[in-house]
Amino acid sequence: MLRKRLIALLTVTALVATTAACGGSDDSSDNGAANSPDKVKVGVIPIVDVAPIYLGKAKGFFSKQNIDLTLEQAQGGAAIVPAVVSGQYQFGFSNVVSLMLAGSKNVPIKMVANGNNATADPKKDFGGLVVKDPSITRPKDLEGKTVAANTLKNIVATTVNELVRKDGGDPSKVKYVEVGFPDMAAALDAGRVQGIFVVEPFLASALAKGWKQIGAYADVKPSLMIASYFTSAQLLGEKADLAKRFTAAMKESLAYADAHPDEVRQIVTTYTTIKADLAAAMTLPKYAPEIDTASLELMSGLMVKDGLVTAPVDTAKLLQ
Repeated sequence: MLRKRLIALLTVTALVATTAACGGSDDSSDNGAANSPDKVKVGVIPIVDVAPIYLGKAKGFFSKQNIDLTLEQAQGGAAIVPAVVSGQYQFGFSNVVSLMLAGSKNVPIKMVANGNNATADPKKDFGGLVVKDPSITRPKDLEGKTVAANTLKNIVATTVNELVRKDGGDPSKVKYVEVGFPDMAAALDAGRVQGIFVVEPFLASALAKGWKQIGAYADVKPSLMIASYFTSAQLLGEKADLAKRFTAAMKESLAYADAHPDEVRQIVTTYTTIKADLAAAMTLPKYAPEIDTASLELMSGLMVKDGLVTAPVDTAKLLQ
């Protein structure tokens, strides 16, 4: 009987020790220093905007933060938002208009790091409004025409609308159709659209055809904040340390990319179909490490003008 009691006691002790060990691991699963790397999926778009995160992965900035990073490509930020909210991705990349529109509808997301910015030079920016028809010489000429946007109700349409508005035109007379960035040149060439707003590496390719650029992000605001990396409010609440480490890795990646343009051009050839010669001709964005809140406020006002929202977005709620 004593022997049976001793065996039972040892069994219970072992179970308690195992449970405690498992419980300790769970409690510290958000501690990047002590455990195996956090597996993180990030939804991105195959454009030059996201070069810093690819470069940061290659340089080990994320592994240094104990993050095992996987990058998955999507057509646009509007499609990435629900994937982040559902947990399919832990973080995502999206234009600021899509994120603010989601925030205005109480979608539980938070911006955690800057994405990229305009170059401050409208004549040499990384994103531009391009036309083929020589009779279209200015944004106002797009009244009654169709323009391609990678996703609807995003920063592309908001930017084109403001370009038309600044030129004395009526943006409500511009029609938008959804076309992926890689397919925009073909749509313009075939006459299915009369204008495209593309970013690098597709802008350099379009201009190489002899087509004309009649506007840019920087025409709206020099250093306009274009996009942001974001996560779900749930992840931020449950894994605040992971979000902090991701943000730190992104800031290092952005600063490195901004200081090493040649490496940016090279890394773009690894996740897009762009060739080295076109990559060399690309205009790169500004990769600022910090979020530009003034730029967000400006874009919020333009969203009101376009009727996307009825009142300015409370951008402070979108920031962690």
